[in-house]
Amino acid sequence: MSYAKEIDALNQSVADLSGNLNVSFEFFPPKNQTMETLLWDSIERLKDLKPKFVSVTYGANSGERERTHSIVKAIKQQTGLEAAPHLTGIDATPEELKVIAKDYWQSGIRNIVALRGDEPQGYVKKPFYASDLVELLRSVADFDISVAAYPEVHPEAKSAQSDLLHLKRKIEAGASRAITQFFFDIDSYLRFRDRCAAVGIDVEIVPGILPVSNFKQLQKMATITNVKIPSWMVKMYDGLENDQTTRNLVGASIAMDMVKILSREGVKDFHFYTLNRSELTYAICHTLGVRPNIAE
Repeated sequence: MSYAKEIDALNQSVADLSGNLNVSFEFFPPKNQTMETLLWDSIERLKDLKPKFVSVTYGANSGERERTHSIVKAIKQQTGLEAAPHLTGIDATPEELKVIAKDYWQSGIRNIVALRGDEPQGYVKKPFYASDLVELLRSVADFDISVAAYPEVHPEAKSAQSDLLHLKRKIEAGASRAITQFFFDIDSYLRFRDRCAAVGIDVEIVPGILPVSNFKQLQKMATITNVKIPSWMVKMYDGLENDQTTRNLVGASIAMDMVKILSREGVKDFHFYTLNRSELTYAICHTLGVRPNIAE
């Protein structure tokens, strides 16, 4: 197949899917007034795309939980969107986690992203895994629970197989879906999805898409998270250190190609790591056919 025909086939497959895709967005709590303005501008822009839910992160032991808590409630109250706080089992007892979960439920929050969390140096408490947290949340109320998945294997996992079995335990404990770490090697995601199916994981494995506007920052994040950056990607960002506009275009282009290929492979749900900015994510969703209903 010629390049032009291949691009045409990709675009046609996306056009055929128009209106049948689900998107969700991730934000993080702002640390100052400028960042808060940026966050709410992004939420206002992206809410018209009717995401399935929006998630809000927080770092364990960093004092962010209360900020996450208040932002999640504000999103729900001010926009009506389904807002999903990240919750970890690292820096709270099971009893405290139950109190937090009950408070979320009473505040109308029905979605939670359940994570183990990063263990700080010198951590000596008994391990409380994400599967334990899912089980605990299920004992409190009928939450819609998302958990994390790692197509290129969690950095702390003993092996790819043990990582996969950890994911299976999270699903068996009651998780509704798995959202992947960001990735750029599409084959690694597709192989991972096949391996999930082979061990009986039957929920949606939602690809986490990161539109990259800062390649240097990405390289640091990829090292920590065990994500492979393909050599072709390094070349695409080469020489753009002082050219933000072109970096944005490159980032959007890569992400668009990824979602086009993945949608052709049957993926219907996409989770975007927005880094609290709306421009690239909005452009990518527009290209996918996820658009506001102008008639409303």
